[in-house]
Amino acid sequence: MIGLGTIVNVVAIVIGGSLGVLVGHRLPERTSRVVTDSLGLVVLVIGAMNVMSLTDESFVGAVGPGVGLLVVVGALVVGGVVGSLLDIETRLEKFGIWLQAFARSRGREETGSSSARNGARGSRFVEGFVDASLIYCVGPMAILGALSDGTGHGIETLALKASLDGISAIAFAAALGWGVAFSAVPVGLWQGLLTLLAVGLGTFMSSAVIASITVTGGILMLGIGLRVLNIRQINVGNLLPALIVAPLITIALAAIRGTL
Repeated sequence: MIGLGTIVNVVAIVIGGSLGVLVGHRLPERTSRVVTDSLGLVVLVIGAMNVMSLTDESFVGAVGPGVGLLVVVGALVVGGVVGSLLDIETRLEKFGIWLQAFARSRGREETGSSSARNGARGSRFVEGFVDASLIYCVGPMAILGALSDGTGHGIETLALKASLDGISAIAFAAALGWGVAFSAVPVGLWQGLLTLLAVGLGTFMSSAVIASITVTGGILMLGIGLRVLNIRQINVGNLLPALIVAPLITIALAAIRGTL
C-alpha cells in the first residue's frame, strides 16, 4: 500500500509526543534542558554525516569535480531568497499557533493560573512544533523514504524513521510539550506529497539527484541543531525551497554535461 510508511510515521510521532507530554511535567527544568541539548547535538552529528554525500561518486560525476559545493550554495541562496519572500518560517509559526488554539479548544492544553504561564506555554508549544516539524521533514530519511514508498521499493526507510521519530518525540515533548505531537501534521503532508510525486516522477530520481537533496538537507539539519542548542536562531524554514532547487540545478548541469 503506497503511503503506508507515512501513516506509520505520523502515528509514531503522535504516540511518542503524547507519551512525552505525560512524563514531561514530572521532569525538572534542568533535566528537560539536558534532554533537549542532547538531541541538538545528535541533530548536528546527523547533519554533518549527511553533508558527507558531497563526495558521492554519482553526484560528482553528474555535476563535475568541485562543483557539488557550488550547487548546494546556489540552492541555499536561491532557496533562501524564495523562502524569505514567501516567509515560510512565519507561516509555519502561525500554523503552530493555530494548532495550539485548536488543541486548547479540544481541551488538550492545561488551564494556566496566570497569563504569564499561558504565554510561556504558548511560546513553548510553537517552539516545539516548528523545531520538531523541521527536524522530521528536512532529514534525508523523510525524503528518501517517501520516494522509496512512492516508487514501490518498500517502506523500510520510513519504518526505521518512524521508530527514531517516535523515540525522539518522547524526549522532545517532555521538554517542549504538545507542539511536538502536532508536528505530525506537516510531516504527513510533506511526506505524502513526496510519495505522490515519486509515483509520477520516480524515473528522474537518480543517485546524483538524491545526493544533492541529502547534502542540502544535511546543511539544514546543522541549522536546526544550532536552533535546538540556542546557539543561533537560523530561519531554517525559509531555506526549505533549497531542497527543491538543489535537484533542479543538478539535473540541469547533468543535462548540459551529458551525464544525465
